[in-house]
Amino acid sequence: MSVMASTGTSMTASTTPAGATAGTTGGAGRTGGSGTRAHYTISEVAALTGLSAHTLRWYERIGLMPHVDRSHTGQRRFTDRDLGWLGFVGKLRLTGMPVADMVRYAELVREGDHTRDARRELLETTRRDVLSRITELQDTLAVLDIKISHYGTACGGISS
Repeated sequence: MSVMASTGTSMTASTTPAGATAGTTGGAGRTGGSGTRAHYTISEVAALTGLSAHTLRWYERIGLMPHVDRSHTGQRRFTDRDLGWLGFVGKLRLTGMPVADMVRYAELVREGDHTRDARRELLETTRRDVLSRITELQDTLAVLDIKISHYGTACGGISS
């Protein structure tokens, strides 16, 4: 299933740590005509994403989440689009992007299409940082491999 995120790119829902798939039917939420849920409670989103309710509220408070609709009783009502956005934010977190940069990116998305160049620049900077870290990790892995091989040979084992 694809979820259109606020980034303007299609994102694919995936199995979450809780073992559920974002966008599946079931539970207390209403089901839309396409088989996707119309809304999710904060506890359902927490279970689907592995994020705590506290973290979800914090994301909303600092502006990392777009406005989350509320029910007539004031309960947050997350959408499939919100789940897609949270999936993207999770990928940004994995890159090591600072929270301030993630919030800036979210602000740029909300400002509209005229910010596409600024968003791209922010993502390109993050990509360069990720590639640099990958190179560092590959160098570190090579050192570990040499040491492991040394201990295999030094201990009477065979070199691997």
